[in-house]
Amino acid sequence: MPSMHWFVSFLPVLITARGVLTQGCRVRPGDVDQDAWKQLNESTSGHLFAVVPSAQYCFNIGGCTDEQWTSSTWRSDNMPGSMLQPNWEQDYDANPPEVCLRNTTGNCKQGNVPHYVVLAESVEDIQAGVNFARTNNLRVAIKSSGHDYLGRSTAKDSLLISTHRLTDITIHDDFNGQGGAVTVGSGVRLNQIYAALKEKGKIFVGGGTATVAAAGGYIQGGGHSSLSPLLGLAADNTLQFTIVTADGQYLTANETENSDLYWALRGGGGGSWGVMVSATFRTFDTFNATYRYTVLTANSTNSSDIASLMTIHATHIHDFDEVRAGQYYWAFRNDSDQTQSLFLRTYLPRLTANESRETMQPFLTDALASGTWTVSEDTFQETVVNDIVYKEDATGAENMLMGSRLVPEEVYETPEAIGKMYEELFDTGLAIVLGHIIAGGKVSENAGIDSAVHPKWRTAKTHLITADYWTDDVVSPSGAVALSSRFQTEFLPIIEKVVGTDAGAYMNEADAYEADFATTFYGDYEKLSQVKSKYDENDLFIVQTGVGSERWDKDGMCKVA
Repeated sequence: MPSMHWFVSFLPVLITARGVLTQGCRVRPGDVDQDAWKQLNESTSGHLFAVVPSAQYCFNIGGCTDEQWTSSTWRSDNMPGSMLQPNWEQDYDANPPEVCLRNTTGNCKQGNVPHYVVLAESVEDIQAGVNFARTNNLRVAIKSSGHDYLGRSTAKDSLLISTHRLTDITIHDDFNGQGGAVTVGSGVRLNQIYAALKEKGKIFVGGGTATVAAAGGYIQGGGHSSLSPLLGLAADNTLQFTIVTADGQYLTANETENSDLYWALRGGGGGSWGVMVSATFRTFDTFNATYRYTVLTANSTNSSDIASLMTIHATHIHDFDEVRAGQYYWAFRNDSDQTQSLFLRTYLPRLTANESRETMQPFLTDALASGTWTVSEDTFQETVVNDIVYKEDATGAENMLMGSRLVPEEVYETPEAIGKMYEELFDTGLAIVLGHIIAGGKVSENAGIDSAVHPKWRTAKTHLITADYWTDDVVSPSGAVALSSRFQTEFLPIIEKVVGTDAGAYMNEADAYEADFATTFYGDYEKLSQVKSKYDENDLFIVQTGVGSERWDKDGMCKVA
C-alpha cells in the first residue's frame, strides 16, 4: 500500500475554528479545534489521516490504471475514501453539486466523502475515535471494505472509523460448548476466511464476493449466501460479536451477555449499533460441490422472449430443493448487439458435475425447446466448496442504484406472473434484472431463531434486484438525482403486482431511498428502536435507512424530529 503520510500534511490546512453550529445539529470537522485533532492523532498512534475522494486520490498519485480503478481489492486497500460505487462519494443534491469524477479532477469537491479517517488497528483506536466524535458532536461513518450498495459507510462532513486493518482470524474446535467456530476481525475478507477454514476442513456461511468483510454490514444485514438453502443465513449462524458502542465501551454480545444487542446485530442493519470489532461464526465440515456457470443467449431484444424464459425458470425453481442448491442468475439485454442473455451461477452442494447435469437438464430442455434460446457457455468446476463459493475480485467503480424485493415462495405457484413481471420491467428500458435462489430450505426451517432478521426471509424463495447503471459522461448530476426515484416510481409498482405490497427486502441490496424502510427492511422496528435507545441514546451512529434515521435529515447532520 502506498504511504499515506501525505494525508497528515493536509490537517493543518483544513482544520480551522469556526464555532459550534446551531443547536440540534452536529458539528462539522472544521469547527473542531486543531489541537483536538492533533490529540486524536496522538491517541491513535498516528492513525488519523485526511481523506479525499477516489478520483482525487488517483490524481494525487499521478493516475490510476483501469485495473486499479475497477478492482475492489485495490480500492479498499489504498483509498480509505473509496466506495465500490463512486456515485455514493458524490453529493449530487448540493447546490451546486459537489462531485469528484475520474479524469476531471481540476475542480474536485469533497462531496459525501468523510474529511478524516481513523485507520484503526486496535480496540483502543476505535474507542479513541468514538469518544472524540461523541465529545465533539461529530457525524460518524463506519467502513470496512466499502461494499455498500446504499452508501451507508460514507457520510458528508464526518469522521470515518475504518476497521479495514482488523484482520485477525481464530479458529475454534469448540466455541463455548457450541461446536466449531471462527472468530474474525471486522476487516477480514470472505476469501481469507474460506482459505483459512479450508486448511482445517471447515466451511462457514458467507457471501459470494471475495472482498466483502464478513463481520461488517454483511452480517448485520442478515447475510445471504449460495449456501443459505443448505445452512441458513449468515445471521442464523453467528454466535457472538464484540463491538465498541457509542459510550466508548468495548462490549461482548451473545445469547447471555448483552443479549438484546446480540439480537439486534443479527439483521438489524449495519452502521447503527457501534463499531464492530469481531464476529464469531459457526463452522461446518466442508464438502465437495459443483459450481456450474451457464449462459443462455437469444438473438432478440423482445421482452416477450425474456418473459417466456423466466416463466420456464420459475416453473423449475423447485428442481433444486432436494439438493439445497443456490443460484445467482441475471437477465440482461444488450441493445448494442441486439441480444439477450440469462446468466446462471449455480452452486450444487455434494453433487458431482454429472449429477449437476441431471439436476438442471429439465430446465435446459424446456428453455431450448422454442429454438429462441441457445446455450452459449456451460462450464463445470467440481472441488471443495471453499474454492468455488466466491468470485475472486469484484469489479467496481461503476455508478449504480439498486432496488429489490424478496419473492415469496407462494408466488411460484403462478410462474407466468414471474415471466410477465420480467417483460414489464424490461419494457421500461431496464437492462438487467438479477435473481438469487438463496432462501427456502434451511432459511425457512430457521424461522424459530430469535433475531432481528426480517420474518419475510422465512417465507421467501428468491431475492429479486433491479440495477440502474450510468456513466458520468452521459448522465449529469441532476440526471443522477432523477434516477434515484426510479425504483419507487417505475419498477416497484410492476414488482408489487406479483409479490404484493409487504414482501420485504434484503436491506444490503436494496433501494437507498426506500419509502417505508422501517417496514420493508426490518421486522420488529419498535424493538430495534428500543435497543437503539439503550446503546446509542444520542444517535451517534446514524445511517441512511438505518434504525433511528427518521429523526435526522438526509445528511445525518441535523435532527428533524
